[in-house]
Order: sequence, then C-alpha cells, then structure tokens
Amino acid sequence: MAEIRVNGVSLHYEARGEGPGVVLVHGSWSDADSWARVLPGLAELTTVIAYDRRGHSRSEDLLTQGSVHEDAADLAGLIEGLGLAPAYVCGNSYGALITLRLASVRPDLLRGISVHEPPGTSLLLLDPELRPVGTALAGRLAAVRELLEKGESAAAAELFVETVAFGPGAWEQLPAPVRHTFIRNAPTYLDELRDPDALDLDLTALARFAEPALLTQSDDSPPMFGQVLDIIDLTLPKAERHVYQGAGHAPHLSQPEEWVRVVLPRALV
Repeated sequence: MAEIRVNGVSLHYEARGEGPGVVLVHGSWSDADSWARVLPGLAELTTVIAYDRRGHSRSEDLLTQGSVHEDAADLAGLIEGLGLAPAYVCGNSYGALITLRLASVRPDLLRGISVHEPPGTSLLLLDPELRPVGTALAGRLAAVRELLEKGESAAAAELFVETVAFGPGAWEQLPAPVRHTFIRNAPTYLDELRDPDALDLDLTALARFAEPALLTQSDDSPPMFGQVLDIIDLTLPKAERHVYQGAGHAPHLSQPEEWVRVVLPRALV
C-alpha cells in the first residue's frame, strides 16, 4: 500500500509484480479493492497498479465538486509519476469512461486500453433511434440523484445497483464489504451526476487513438452498455470486441480467472 500526490491530491494505490505497467481504474461507488481477485494473475507478468480515485475510500477528498477531467488528469499523473508510460489501462464502468477520456487527451501515455461497459449515455442521445434508451436511463439516474441529495446513501446505492448497473435483486447478492464501500463512497457519485461532462466523450478526439482497444460487455448486462460500445467501436481504429458469458457489469469480480485470461495477453503486447 502506498500513496502518490498528483494534481494536488493524494491517491492511495497498491502495486504488485514486475514487468510492463498495467493500471486498473475502478468505477463509480467502488475503490481499488474491487480488483483484488485479478491482481495475482496480472502480477505474474506485469507491474499492476490499482488505485482509489480521488474522493474514494483511502484517497484524499478535497470536498469540492469533482469532474471527469480531474479523474483523467489524475490517471495521467499516476502513470507519469510511477514511470509506467506507456501503460496498458483497464477501466470498468465509469472507470472505462475515464480511460477513454485519457485515450482522447493523452494517447502518448498509453500502449493500449481495455474498457468494460462504459456508461456513455450522452452518446445515445445523439442518435434518434437510441435517444429513448438514453432518456429512460436519465430518469432512473434522476431517482438515484434524488436519494443522494437527501443523504440517503444506502437507498441510493441499492437503487443504482438494481435499476442501472446490475439488475433486480443484485444488491443483496453483493458481498457485504462491497455494499459498505458503495454506501461510503455515495457522495462521489453525486459529484458525477452533477458533472455535465461525466457521461460524454469527444468522439473526434477518440478517433485519433491509434493503439489497440479491447471493448467488452456481458451478455446478461443491460443492452444500453452494448449500444454505447457500438458507437465507440465505430470510432476507434483498432477496436476489438469481447462478450463475457453471464459475468454482469463487473467480470473482474464475478469471473476473475476469465477476465485475466482475456485481458492479460493484450496487456503484454
């Protein structure tokens, strides 16, 4: 366990292994511990870094409105500060959006990326056929936001898990430590909901990213994630798709051995 100071904030991180650098970017509500099941497999052949994003768990919280731009800058600072460039970066959910944003603004820091189910719902609103999907999701997120604004963190976390990310009944199936982490980090998700750029991407800039990009989804996740990936797939010059079977929104948690089998060979290229 260690800390690094980047962009005026101290970030908690864990480093394991030796070899080419791999950085893992967790999603909303979560923290670096969500990657615990895949760290051993990656560490056999790489230097793998898992970190808490600013405001999450053990990293510093500046108690100011956060933004996806800060998250991307923090990721860049982490890669540079630890001497990992060019790194292979893996992002899950909102961490996938941060990874894609870094690919847009600092492609020089990356040798490739792997992103699982980025919630880039603003992209859906640009397509008349997909706009109803984006609008419906916006309504579900508004309900989560209402609970967060009232300080009802536990209820908001459960509603998010069951209506946005995983599906009905999923909250009780999550391990107790994961539920606790979601509740503790709930204010960070309110920050994301208040950030107008949080769920958007600059597709023109992303199209200039010339390194390999693995885009993954699960066959039992909400269809909107695949629809977002379809748009990103058409944008990236070297995109590759993979579908996990029955792994849900967090395959690194539900199927860690399969996740390592899919990602590790690409991280070594």
